[in-house]
Amino acid sequence: MHRQPNSPPARRRARTAGRVAVGLVSLLVLTATGIASTMMTSLLTGLHTSDALDAGGPKSADGALNILLIGLDSRKDQDGNQLPKEILDQLHAGNGTEGGYNTNTLILIHLPAGGGRASAVSIPRDDYVAVKGIPGYTRAKIKEAYGLAKYFAEQGLAKQGITGAELETKGREAGRKETLDTVRDFLDLPIDRFAEVNLAGFYDLATALGGVEVCLNHPVHDDYSGADFPAGHQTLDGSQALSFVRQRHGLDNGDLDRTHRQQAFLASATHKLRDAGTFTDLGKLQDLIDTARKDVVVSAGWDVLSFAQQAQSLTGGNLEFSTLPVEGFEKVNGQEVNKVDVAKVRAAARTAFGLTPPAPPIPEVRASSTIDVRNTTGRTGLAADVAQALAPFGFRTGDVRNLAAGTSSIAYGPGAKDDAGTAASLLGGLPVGQDSHLPRGRVQITLGTGFTLPAALGPHGADTPPGAPAGSPAPPSPPSAGAPGGTVDGGGIPCVN
Repeated sequence: MHRQPNSPPARRRARTAGRVAVGLVSLLVLTATGIASTMMTSLLTGLHTSDALDAGGPKSADGALNILLIGLDSRKDQDGNQLPKEILDQLHAGNGTEGGYNTNTLILIHLPAGGGRASAVSIPRDDYVAVKGIPGYTRAKIKEAYGLAKYFAEQGLAKQGITGAELETKGREAGRKETLDTVRDFLDLPIDRFAEVNLAGFYDLATALGGVEVCLNHPVHDDYSGADFPAGHQTLDGSQALSFVRQRHGLDNGDLDRTHRQQAFLASATHKLRDAGTFTDLGKLQDLIDTARKDVVVSAGWDVLSFAQQAQSLTGGNLEFSTLPVEGFEKVNGQEVNKVDVAKVRAAARTAFGLTPPAPPIPEVRASSTIDVRNTTGRTGLAADVAQALAPFGFRTGDVRNLAAGTSSIAYGPGAKDDAGTAASLLGGLPVGQDSHLPRGRVQITLGTGFTLPAALGPHGADTPPGAPAGSPAPPSPPSAGAPGGTVDGGGIPCVN
């Protein structure tokens, strides 16, 4: 990470926490207010930039732009120094040892080519997804990608004698790169730009604006986050704003309701930035830019002058937030995770962005093999669901049973190689191998922990948590309305749980 050259020194402030939310929203509004390009260039020099985004990676077509907003739950500054205790007390953020480097906010914003309504999708932080490049991990909660990659990168860097601020900087770059790669692979969408938001960014933005108005459907009280608010419209100061966006205990949908809180806060802050006259007062304007310079991290090469035209969608209130779907909740290695259907998530993101959803894969060859299905997930009825889902493609149902343990895989006997490949494709890309003990024309499918029947193949059946006895109640289903089912209108002050 580096600074753009010739940056004037930022004003000293008592708060040393991150101000990325200030920077991102300020940047969006600044570029849409018609400020002269020479003044814009002067104001925006000195922002921290990052090379973590692969310059040669996929790009949005025809002038569209996808921006990933990364909210980092860290209690440290950019050099790895602990935030002062008085700041942590204001933020209700514990003693500074909590949080690590989880990305508790991941929002992908899509600005269509030629203007028009912008869209933003939030990725729930506990989505259990595939990861690459992290030693010992093939899947993890999406929020963990940053911290895990940072940790392992720093182990190698420390052996090279790298310490202090340089170690922190390079470790964060590894975390950013892993997060960008993970989100891009998960959604199968390009990321053109990103901005990183620190834990205290919400605090600083609300403070800089003199408070932000929010609206709650119900009164809340939560000792963990410090949230204690009545129902209805109200204006929150910096400390209250952070409590508002951090609360998850005591909410009907936990983290998913918190995601809507974050969306509502950004919508309300953008609304106030637009209407408060901040950008006709150069003194206030310089204050916002100074805070942005303090801890803002944006992707290198971001041409904010070219970006100005597209930013009109965001600052004009022409923005809608939605939350990507989850299929349910389960425990993996003792952790509560969100089960996701990757195909469904990708289709939802593309639909939100006005893009054509990808068609589900259709096998070219009709199968003729008999399938035996072994269910080791502990979820009742899953083996029968898989057999039933594959029947329309020509597969005949053989032996269907539950087993104590196993990993997701497909084995085939003589003459069944092509059919095994077809089944693997339909079931989401399971590994395939030959088994000389299987008879001719036989395919054996093993369903391991974490396997989910793709949405394109039909209903998932009644799930039972892994390890639970038959007849135990299924884990709660995600809501069909609210979070993640509903949308948040970015044009005013939305009311949320």
